[in-house]
Amino acid sequence: MNRTSTSRVVALWCVFLLVHLLTAWLGWVYPSQPMGDVVLVYEPWATSALSGGGIVGIDETWVYPQLALVPMLIAAALSAPLVPLLGVSSAYLVGWAALVVILDAIAFGVLIGRSPARARRIAAWFWCAAVLLLGPIALYRIDAITVPIALIGGLWLVSRPAVGAALLTIGAWIKIWPGALVLAAVVALRARMRVLFAAAVVTAGVVATLLLLGADTEILGFLTEQTGRGLQIEAVAATPFLWLAVAGAARIEYSFEILTFQITAPGVDAVAAALTPLMAVSVLAVTAVGALKAVRGATFPRLFPPLALTLVTLLIVTNKVGSPQFQTWLIAPVILWLVLDRVRARTPAVVVLALCLLTCLVYPLGYDALLRADALSVAVLTVRNVLLVVLLVLGIRALVRVPVRHPRTQE
Repeated sequence: MNRTSTSRVVALWCVFLLVHLLTAWLGWVYPSQPMGDVVLVYEPWATSALSGGGIVGIDETWVYPQLALVPMLIAAALSAPLVPLLGVSSAYLVGWAALVVILDAIAFGVLIGRSPARARRIAAWFWCAAVLLLGPIALYRIDAITVPIALIGGLWLVSRPAVGAALLTIGAWIKIWPGALVLAAVVALRARMRVLFAAAVVTAGVVATLLLLGADTEILGFLTEQTGRGLQIEAVAATPFLWLAVAGAARIEYSFEILTFQITAPGVDAVAAALTPLMAVSVLAVTAVGALKAVRGATFPRLFPPLALTLVTLLIVTNKVGSPQFQTWLIAPVILWLVLDRVRARTPAVVVLALCLLTCLVYPLGYDALLRADALSVAVLTVRNVLLVVLLVLGIRALVRVPVRHPRTQE
């Protein structure tokens, strides 16, 4: 490795560490408790499991897939030596931040290696920028655990398809969204049977372990828990109703069952009920387009990135929930697109960076105003949600334009 390459790698690592340290610190100073989920939800769940109390996902139905508890327990272990000095909550926050930074560092190392190509350097700069613009939400949510896992899994799909698919499946058992990358890999990768086998083995292992621990109907509770919830105020579909709230014709209410703010207005229930079927149909349609491209000879570097990003974006746009941490889902697909086909990834990458900035302006910086249905805050959220739809359109357009080797012959 020459001196120039060494300097570039050192610069990337310095920026990575500075961005993560700054973002972790901002969690302590930003308004609206951006670290709230970590200390108010994750830490009690971990404490309950470690102290012999109820175990979420096993003794009771849980909103997350069961492997989400594992990083919460690891954070508790990391924080234990700091408890006498900082107290339980502060120590757990430090432990959680340390865990995320460690995982991100491992994935960053896999991404750039010792002498990264230009595409990987650009992808690394993009990741640092996305974390900085998104703010503390990029670190202080369970979704942050899945980003490095999904990134490593995606980077290894070609060279180690079984290992890559296993990592993506583990990520999906922490938060569902990496399953979209598994689906995209099954469609776009020639070694799809190895992907399916690895995903099946991981899933079977998780289910068998849960059964041995005493879970039964709770195993798929993370799916059933979502069916009856209302429309969260930050969801894309909630945007028109938020403007009704600005006009005084709708209400923003807190759900103590789901622990989130939802919109209440005529027609909301019908929209919320329609979103899950719409998500399923949309995912099937996009997958069918990708499968058709694959059958006709599309290459993995051209097909996988737009298919993966489109599927992940669909999960956000058609979701009843619009949590700010959902934007972290977009980071790994864009990094993979930059690595595999950086020229065509430029526009989606810029859009995702804008989404990260707008999301931070909504939460935590402007969240109090949003809860008051302040017009400016609602306008910022509206732009963010419109941009999500734009990203979806860009992904679909790129998918449709993927070239094939065996075009249909003229009849």
